[in-house]
Formats: sequence, structure tokens, C-alpha cells
Amino acid sequence: MSDEEHHFESKADAGASKTYPQQAGTVRKNGYIVIKGRPCKVVEVSTSKTGKHGHAKCHFVAIDIFNQKKLEDIVPSSHNCDIPHVTRTDYQLIDISEDGFVSLLTENGNTKDDLRLPTDENLLNQIKEGFGEGKDLVVTVMSAMGEEQICALKDIGPK
Repeated sequence: MSDEEHHFESKADAGASKTYPQQAGTVRKNGYIVIKGRPCKVVEVSTSKTGKHGHAKCHFVAIDIFNQKKLEDIVPSSHNCDIPHVTRTDYQLIDISEDGFVSLLTENGNTKDDLRLPTDENLLNQIKEGFGEGKDLVVTVMSAMGEEQICALKDIGPK
């Protein structure tokens, strides 16, 4: 065996896939699916019967989890479709900058400053009002396929 050390270029990515395959016939309502390269939440699934020669088809109606656009797809039920890895993480809100970015406190004590305020008017107003009143706010960040967005807000009391 050689005594020399091996050095690897680190790109801070474990090589984990952004999606995983799942048979289309097993995807259910309120599950997640990738349609046209976008992570979506399934709102409706209907399955058609097989034709004379062919597969049963699954018709998915889903809403993009980041921009709320409605997307549809039809996939043979025996085929695999991509399912996004969707994670939700809670962070404490520290600050809101003038340019629309938020400063969040992670669990290990570091700050996360690369996230914009949400585009949803209702949530945006709740965050700004709560922060303006000096409340301790915890935001829930949903991430999938390399995108992140604030999707919920919790008030944990005054500072």
C-alpha cells in the first residue's frame, strides 16, 4: 500500500440526489411529485383503465410548492416518476434587511442570510408586523431540489 495521502476536491455536496424514483401508481394525494422539473404537491390523482394494449395511466394535478402554479402530468401507472426530497426546517428570525432578505438563526448557532422574504402577501405582512412588534418569531423553511422558501410562521412570545 502507498503511504501518500489522498486529497479530494470538496464541493460541499454529498452527491445526494434531489429526487428519488417511485412507481406512479403508488403516488397519493397530498404526496409530492416532480412535474416539468418543479417540485409539486399532489392535489388530485385519477387512474384510467388499461386500453386494449397498454398501461393504466395516472393523471396527476399538482401545485408547485414554491410558486403555487398548477401543473398536470399523465404517467403510465407502472412507470417510475421522480419524487422530490422535501424537508422543513425551523429557524429563529433575527433580522429583516431593507433589500428583502432575512437573517435566520440555525440550530447550531450560525446565521443563514441567503433567504428572501416570502412572496405570499399574507405571510409577508405577518412576518413584518410580528418583527416590528419585537416578537420572537420562528419561520419554517421548506426546501426541495436546491430551492428554499419560507412557508410558515410561529410566534414564540415577546423578546
